[in-house]
Amino acid sequence: MKTRGKKYQDARKLFERQRLYEPEEALQLVQQMSRANFDETVEVAVRLGVNPKHADQQVRSTVVLPHGTGRTVRVLVFAKGEKAREAEEAGADIVGAEELAGRIQEGWLDFDVAVATPDMMGVVGKLGKILGPRGMMPNPKSGTVTFDLEKAVKEIKAGKVEFRTDKAGNVHVPIGKVSFPAEKLCENYYVLMEALIKAKPPGAKGQYIRAITCSSTMGPGVKINPHRTAPPGR
Repeated sequence: MKTRGKKYQDARKLFERQRLYEPEEALQLVQQMSRANFDETVEVAVRLGVNPKHADQQVRSTVVLPHGTGRTVRVLVFAKGEKAREAEEAGADIVGAEELAGRIQEGWLDFDVAVATPDMMGVVGKLGKILGPRGMMPNPKSGTVTFDLEKAVKEIKAGKVEFRTDKAGNVHVPIGKVSFPAEKLCENYYVLMEALIKAKPPGAKGQYIRAITCSSTMGPGVKINPHRTAPPGR
């Protein structure tokens, strides 16, 4: 059995493990329990009432968090000609075509998100075995295969994140850093929950949002009331 460190054990004394907290209180607890010597990421894990083995119950979408994730994202764009210039002007960090694919095949992966124009997918498709397992393969469903490069790059830089169910029907999404003001974390949280509800698949039956837990990178998870998916007053 894994033994937790003293800081983790001390943090667990600050809350009741089985209690369902309101989102605002839970996120504040996560911030208070942060003990690491770096700015930890705050992540939300949601257990959904879906069976991702069935095609009509898979959940995959994106959301632009109003306050971003606090992370600097390096965006690579596969494009040529005018579209390459559009990507550069929009703020893309790396722009290229076949030469970039060659570097990636040689093991270079110094970027976080890859975007491609549809006409470049013949080149990018060959990178599936490298980018796919890392969740970095451009995909139309996540808006990363598009001719509107300005919109795609700016949204990613502003805090756009992708979410999708894992094999157990869970979704894990970063919503900011422990250094964020509490109200900004809460706003990001509610925007995420709204996007998750909008993404509810037609095949999902019964209770859709089953359980929610929030935690920091090194901290314990705090359970959130799954029935509170909208801010107070809504």
